[in-house]
Amino acid sequence: MTSAPRVLRYLDNEELTTGAGTLLVSALAEMQRRQEYVNLCLSGGPTVLSALTHFAALARTGAFDASRLQLWWASERFVTTTDPVRNSVQALSILAGAVTLVPSQIHAMPSRTGKTDPDDAAYAYAKDIGDTQFDITMLELGDDGHIASIFPNHPSYAVQSTTTLQAVGVADAPMDPPERVTLTLPAINRSRQVWMLASGATKQDALAGSLRGESRYPASQAHGADWTLWFADQDAAGELPCFRCDL
Repeated sequence: MTSAPRVLRYLDNEELTTGAGTLLVSALAEMQRRQEYVNLCLSGGPTVLSALTHFAALARTGAFDASRLQLWWASERFVTTTDPVRNSVQALSILAGAVTLVPSQIHAMPSRTGKTDPDDAAYAYAKDIGDTQFDITMLELGDDGHIASIFPNHPSYAVQSTTTLQAVGVADAPMDPPERVTLTLPAINRSRQVWMLASGATKQDALAGSLRGESRYPASQAHGADWTLWFADQDAAGELPCFRCDL
């Protein structure tokens, strides 16, 4: 049984992304003391990318062994391999120069360059994943409560309750580009830890609803096998209970 979600609250986006990036370095370093490789899975989104920027700055100091990192993605836009809108292209451009990664460490989702459609790409990615268990999956909460490319009131979410697949293709997504590939909730929930980042007032309803377990928000159904951490800034946490502590 998974533990209850833990919410880490920050003053603003800068504090949130700095905190998440710092904690990611220390968490990976701790895991490397117990296991040979660590598997990190990332979504896209500006808050995740900002956290990754802080992570990269700290990684330059050699705080953990980058040669023992395996990098995966939770969702991807189905475009050509070098298209700058790809989540993997954006993440790797941030990491470039900070850590040295060889091709065998980088598990980018297949693209339009080599696959005929998102379903074909998803099938290939599921084979690449195999029995891999992600140590940390870092996701960004969308305004509508979506995570990865699992959208509310959309077939990408409807299929989650019955699928046994680890990745699926997405068509007619409510965001551009409409064709995508996403991990499924079963794959995400196999992760040892799931971290979800929420920044900005537009996330208030989705964050509060997800923490209440409201199933209309896909994020409410995501959790880690060991830990579920929510990172929220003051604006995003506006609908959460507030506790006063007098010292």
